[in-house]
Amino acid sequence: MANHGRVAFETLGCKLNFSESSALARGLSEAGYAKVAMDDRPDVVVVNTCSVTDHADAKCRNIVRRAKTANPDSFVAVIGCYAQLKPKEISEIEGVDLVLGAQEKFNLAAHLEAQRERKALGDETAAIQRGEIRNVYAFHPAVSSGDRTRSFLKVQDGCDYFCAFCTIPLARGRSRSANIETTLVEARKAADAGAREIVLTGVNIGDFGKAQNQSFLELCQALETDPALKAVSRYRISSIEPNLLSESLIDFVAASDKFQPHFHIPLQSGSDVILASMRRRYRTEEYKDRVRYIADRMPEAGIGIDVIVGFPGETEKEFDATRDFLLDLPASYLHVFTYSERAKTTALRMSDVVPIPVRKARNKVLQQVSMKKQWAHAARFEGQIRPVLLESDVDAAGRRSGYTPEYVRVALSEGASIEAGQVVDVKLGRMSEGRVQGDKVSA
Repeated sequence: MANHGRVAFETLGCKLNFSESSALARGLSEAGYAKVAMDDRPDVVVVNTCSVTDHADAKCRNIVRRAKTANPDSFVAVIGCYAQLKPKEISEIEGVDLVLGAQEKFNLAAHLEAQRERKALGDETAAIQRGEIRNVYAFHPAVSSGDRTRSFLKVQDGCDYFCAFCTIPLARGRSRSANIETTLVEARKAADAGAREIVLTGVNIGDFGKAQNQSFLELCQALETDPALKAVSRYRISSIEPNLLSESLIDFVAASDKFQPHFHIPLQSGSDVILASMRRRYRTEEYKDRVRYIADRMPEAGIGIDVIVGFPGETEKEFDATRDFLLDLPASYLHVFTYSERAKTTALRMSDVVPIPVRKARNKVLQQVSMKKQWAHAARFEGQIRPVLLESDVDAAGRRSGYTPEYVRVALSEGASIEAGQVVDVKLGRMSEGRVQGDKVSA
């Protein structure tokens, strides 16, 4: 195999991006590239961008500068969601050599080969050079590797919802997925690489299989019962829309030996007025019913919630309704996002814009709510013995961390001496510095 040099990946954004970066890195490895860190003077730097996180342009520029500092002769390719939305702007950043959107990033190796041999890659290359990006139609499976503890399995891509604040349908296209059998093949790759836990990820995973007349629940059932996946001891469902989170799926998780009692359910607002303005497909009563059904079936389950503050039209009254709604829910933690304007979204045309200082102040209020929820969730397990799947990283104090089934992060004092990927019984103590302290229970 020809040695085409060294490649470094810098990935921004969600777990879906990380699974795709991992798949692309494997493809480049098969094409003759050696994956290295940015500090190892890579010949090629691939920046996988996100359109959801704030300051996407500044983050992209910063990584490009770091790449050129590490190796002034490096070839820089910018791919992903931000590249799909703003190809012309990115192509004008000094130091960027190639821009690939959501479709063409999966032809990365071919584009790098064409650049290396200084030849054109058909009409698509010319279009990219003009700042044009194709629409996205194909589904490309992906699964992260490199961590023998946890893998992220991409089961779905794109979204049909077109919420008022969101650019994802523009960046990733319409909802699509592979069928169950193809998805099982990807899961087996993770199992063969030694993964003990697989996280099912996508943009709107509850939409899985609708073009194939299959369902997300059927996929979960197939993953749990596949004989080739016996080595996988845990599955987690990443983020799932409340209107697609059925009682049948909740019942399945409650009875499952492998699917963990942990759900992450986007809310975005606790005001029906704002939910309607956002064009969300549920209202607070339906959301509350889903969360309370989980709590009834699995009283100790971890429940994470996404919420946006400062959306246009969010008065003090509407924000108070969101805060009170969240305080009343049996949630474990919040992911709080401050609304920021996104090009090509309908929210840009809305009046009653919330001043940025008010948005930031509201974010702080909900961060405090999240901290209280997190502490209360962890306190429920104080003194209990829970199974913890230990991860690879060891902190500065020499402690290895991991998660309980209910998504409580635990720091194990003697964990560094235990091999990562092991599930150990741990007696949980109190939370400190965002993690529960724990002691391994002797066999």
